[in-house]
Amino acid sequence: MPVEPLTQKEIEEHLADLPGWSLDGDRLARAYELGSHFAAAGLVVHIAQVQDELDHHSDLTLGYHTVSLTVNTHSVGGAVTALDLTLARRVEELAPGHGAR
Repeated sequence: MPVEPLTQKEIEEHLADLPGWSLDGDRLARAYELGSHFAAAGLVVHIAQVQDELDHHSDLTLGYHTVSLTVNTHSVGGAVTALDLTLARRVEELAPGHGAR
């Protein structure tokens, strides 16, 4: 089944259930703060594993104590789709296990 872009209203409704996530232009975005660089690197590896499972990848930035990610779906012209929301939810589920806030 082809992936379809979500409407602005659909995106906003889903973001209400994803605290800390926002729409930044045409991408979903979130930044996490962690207790150490090592913890942040561990979160990046875990996110990469989930992305491979979903075959859907975000742009990840590893900072000293931070991890930032942005995501949209390139195959539909860079719009936000259900794939992006699925990835965001999966990241939200695993982030607390790394001490992310």
